[in-house]
Amino acid sequence: MAEPVTTAWPCEIPLAQVDRGAVSLRLEPSIDQRKAIAKQLGLVGLEALTAEVHLSSWLDGANISGVLRARVIQTCSATADDFETPIDARFSLRVLPANSQNAPQEEFGDLGVDPDADDPPDVLEGEKIDVSGYVVEHLALELDPFPRKPGAVFVQPPEPTEISPFAALKALNTKREED
Repeated sequence: MAEPVTTAWPCEIPLAQVDRGAVSLRLEPSIDQRKAIAKQLGLVGLEALTAEVHLSSWLDGANISGVLRARVIQTCSATADDFETPIDARFSLRVLPANSQNAPQEEFGDLGVDPDADDPPDVLEGEKIDVSGYVVEHLALELDPFPRKPGAVFVQPPEPTEISPFAALKALNTKREED
C-alpha cells in the first residue's frame, strides 16, 4: 500500500474519487484547529492529533478505516487536577450516498436492534465524505466521560449526622442544659 498523502484539515473527499480507487490520507490539524476541536469536545487541551485513514469503494459508497492517535488533557473527576491521556484507537465505518438503494430503511415500531451486529452505514448528506469529521467523532467516542487521573482516589466528605433543620436548635438546647 502506498504511503498516505498528508492533506489539509478539515478534509472532505468526494465519493466519486473513492469510486476511482482507494485513497489513503494522513491528517494532522494545526495548533489552532486542535484548540477548536478541544473546545468542541470539552477538553482542557488537545496536545496532538494525527490520523491515518484509508477509504475504499464499498457497494455504491465507501468503507472508511483508520487509526487515530491523540494526547488529550482532561480534568480529573475525582481531584479536579488536569492530566494528559494518550489515545491510540482504530475505527471503521461505511458510508452510502443519500439516494442509495442500499441505505438502511427506517422502520417504525419494533426496534429489533441486534447489539452484536455491525453498525448500519452512515448516509451522506451530499456527495462528499467529511473524513476529518469522522476522525473527531471517533476521538469523542474514545474519551472517558468521567476521567480519572491515574492513582486518584475520591474521598467522600463526612456526612452530617443530623440533617434536620431543627438540628441546630437541638444543639443549642443541649448546650443550655449543660450550663
